[in-house]
Amino acid sequence: MSAKPLVLVALLAAGCAATPSPASPPPFTATLTSPTDVVLSWPDDDAAGHRVEYANDPAGPWTTLQFLPPHATSYHHPDLIPETPFYYREQPFSGPVSAETTAGAPTATDATALHAVADGDTVTFTWADRSADEAGFLLEIRRPGEPGFSPIEVTDPDTTTCALSTLPGEQGSAYRLRALHYGPLSPVVHQTTGKQR
Repeated sequence: MSAKPLVLVALLAAGCAATPSPASPPPFTATLTSPTDVVLSWPDDDAAGHRVEYANDPAGPWTTLQFLPPHATSYHHPDLIPETPFYYREQPFSGPVSAETTAGAPTATDATALHAVADGDTVTFTWADRSADEAGFLLEIRRPGEPGFSPIEVTDPDTTTCALSTLPGEQGSAYRLRALHYGPLSPVVHQTTGKQR
């Protein structure tokens, strides 16, 4: 029997095994875009949004920079202290949301029953805490002309009220409330800022 077919099969198998698979995008990165500006990036996913935090030491304490809406995949942290280490992590969040409401409008009974009452430029929100294990509550706004909701305020667990001042262009906005549940934390990434120009 000729050995040529066996050699050909072996070469074909080796060629297939050597084909690299596409690399997955890094789960979370921090890029220094100027001596004192950092841009954080992560892949898109099906989360309700992401919380971004920073610290000047990998052990903390950690400070929340922003709660970001769904499908946001980057955050710009600008004008940082020169020649200083900055550590970052991000965390997806989810959780049931209330029906949307506007200030003074009646709200249907649901998981959170959000009510909003306007008094001048201040809107006071009240709701029933019907979840037993939330990490907090996240108030979200859809400003007039915007297609989706964005986070504007986070509360501690077991809170049932908060008040916010409306900004120009926010009159007539819709609001909803999310009972927060966090996903796994990302790996910690860091950058050290450079000298100020």
